[in-house]
Parts: sequence; structure tokens; C-alpha cells
Amino acid sequence: MKFAVIQTGGKQYKVTEGDVLNVEKLPKGSSETIAFDKVLLIDNGKDTMIGAPYLEGAVVTASRVEDGRDKKITVIKYKNKIRYKKTQGHRQPFTKIKIEKIG
Repeated sequence: MKFAVIQTGGKQYKVTEGDVLNVEKLPKGSSETIAFDKVLLIDNGKDTMIGAPYLEGAVVTASRVEDGRDKKITVIKYKNKIRYKKTQGHRQPFTKIKIEKIG
């Protein structure tokens, strides 16, 4: 089973071909395919290639499925005995991608 570890949006993801996952929002481009060149590791079942910090020439291609926003989280700030309470909501934007090819 072939898998890779990629880095995007300050986070690392272990991906295989056909995976669908949510990553930090990516900028809109003219094409629907996205190439991740920050590949940290590739394992094809026999050999494991590890980068220092990235593998040279390794690219993981993915297709953009949709852009969206996560569920709302509520942020509450409260201070005791001084009548201070502040409520704020936040929805984190994401891009849903499907991994097409590891190479």
C-alpha cells in the first residue's frame, strides 16, 4: 500500500491514493488540480524514502472537490465578579481535496 506524508497549511497529512480530506483553505487557481511539492515521506511497501526536510522531485497531485466552512465554534471570554462576558463565533474555512496520484 503506497502512502505519502505531505505538508500544507502548517500541518502534516498521511495520504494514500483515493483519500478525500479537508485541509486548510487553499487559494483559488485556474485549474482544479493541485500539486503538493512539500512531500516529507513516500512509502511504496518495499522502500521508504525520507526527505531532509522534503523529497526532491516528489509531487502529490490532488483535485479540488469543494471549498467550505466547518461547524461554528463558540468562543466565550468571562471574568468573574466584574460583569465581563464576551461571546464570539468562528467558522474555519477549508478545502476538500481528493488525492489522485503519488509520485
